[in-house]
Amino acid sequence: MEREVNEIAVGLDIGTTKIVAMVGKYNEYGKMEVLGIGKSKSLGVHRGVVNNITQTIQSIQQAIQEAESVSGLKINDVTVGIAGQHIRSLQHSDYITRPNADAVIDEDDIEKLCNQVHKLVMLPGEEILHVLPQEYKVDGQAEIKEPVGMYGGRLEANFHVVVGQVTSIRNIGRCVKSAGLELSDVTLEPLASANAVLSQEEKEAGVALIDIGGGTTDLAIFKDGIIRHTAVIPFGGNVITEDIKEGCSIIEKQAELLKIKFGSAWPGENKDNEIVSIPGLRGREPKEITLKNLSKIIHARVVEIVEQVFLEIKNYGHESPKKKLIAGIVLTGGGSQLKHLKQLVEYITGMDTRIGYPNEHLAGNSDSETTSPMYATAVGLVMDGLIHIKKQKKISKKEEVASVQSTRQNETTAVDNDINIEEEDPRVDLKPRKNILEKWTEKFKEFLDNAE
Repeated sequence: MEREVNEIAVGLDIGTTKIVAMVGKYNEYGKMEVLGIGKSKSLGVHRGVVNNITQTIQSIQQAIQEAESVSGLKINDVTVGIAGQHIRSLQHSDYITRPNADAVIDEDDIEKLCNQVHKLVMLPGEEILHVLPQEYKVDGQAEIKEPVGMYGGRLEANFHVVVGQVTSIRNIGRCVKSAGLELSDVTLEPLASANAVLSQEEKEAGVALIDIGGGTTDLAIFKDGIIRHTAVIPFGGNVITEDIKEGCSIIEKQAELLKIKFGSAWPGENKDNEIVSIPGLRGREPKEITLKNLSKIIHARVVEIVEQVFLEIKNYGHESPKKKLIAGIVLTGGGSQLKHLKQLVEYITGMDTRIGYPNEHLAGNSDSETTSPMYATAVGLVMDGLIHIKKQKKISKKEEVASVQSTRQNETTAVDNDINIEEEDPRVDLKPRKNILEKWTEKFKEFLDNAE
C-alpha cells in the first residue's frame, strides 16, 4: 500500500496519560485527512516529563505499530511535541546597530538579532527553545511588523523567549530515537494545539488557549496574530482523579470512570439524592457516593487550576486596552470535556469561553473520534509536519531551478564571453528564511547523533 509517502506526516504526542501517533496528509481541498491513529497508555511520563525511558519507548512503539496497521504505511520520521512543567517564557528586548545605515535591512540583520538573543545567560541546565520576535523598532519608530526592506541604523525588537530544561528535552529525543524513529521536527505543544484549534481571526482579535491535559495545563496567548505568552501549569486531569480517589477512598480506575461519567465542575447542578454505587474490592461492601460530593471535590480542584491559568493571563496584562483578548478563552485537551467546565471558566474569568475542537483544518469526513479535543495536539503536530514537508519541497524545487538557470547562464556566458553585461540577480533570496525552531531542531538532531 504505497501512497506518496513524501506528502504524509506523522505527529507524535507524548502525553502524561496517553501517547498518540497520528498519520495525516492534505486532501485535494487543502484540508488535512487523517489516515490512521494509534494510541497507547503512557506509562513512563509524569507531568509531561519522561521519568522512565524503557516504558516510554515501549509505549511509543505500541502507538506507532497501531498507527502503521491502521494506515497501512511504514512510519519513519515523526514530529514531536514538547511540554512539561519545566517550560517557562520571558519577555526580552534587544537591539543591533547596523554598520551601514544606507543599506536596507535584510534577513541577515534579523537573524543576527535573533542569534544575539540566543546568547542570553539562562539558569544552569536551561536552554532557549524558541525566540519569537513580537514587534520591531527601526531608529525609534515603533510598531513595525516586518522591517525587511526598510532603511535604518538601529534595529530593535521585543522577543518572546521560551525556555526549557535541556535534560528533559534530550530524554524525549532519546526515546524517539530508541523507538527506531527519526525526529523530523520538534514543536512546543501549546503552539501545536493552537494551530489545530484556533482560527486566524481569533488569533488576530486576541485569544487565550487553555489545553488541559492529564499531567499539565498549557496556556498560549495570541494577539494580532502573534503568540504573546506561553506557560505550562503542572496540574491537569490526573490531579482531579487523585482527589476523587482520596476523597471517596476508591481505586484510581473507578475514580477516573466516575469523573468521566458523572463528574461535573458545578456542584449546584446535582440534586442531593443522586447517588452512585461503586462495587467494593473483593468481598467488601459496595460504596455509595453522592454526586453532590463528587462535584464538590472536582469543583475545588478545577477552580484551583483555572485560577492558576487566570493568574498567567493577568501576568500577560490582558486588562490593558492594547492587550485585550476579544475572542476570550478556548478550552481544549482531554480535560476540557468535563461537564459545566465552560460555565465555570466564564464565571471565574468573566471572559467568553468555547470548547475548541480540532476540526478547523480537518477534512469534512473525519470521524468524531479524531475531532475530539483530546487529539488537538496530535492534529496540530501533523499539521506542523505537513507544513515542514511543504517548505522542504519549495527549497529543493528552488534549488533545482537555480542549478538549471546557473548552467544556462554558464552556457550563455561561454557564448557571450566578450560582451560583459552586469545584471543584478533577481533570485538572490532563494531559500525561505528558516525559523528559529527549524535551526534549533537541526542543532538538536546533530546533538543527538553525537550523543549516540
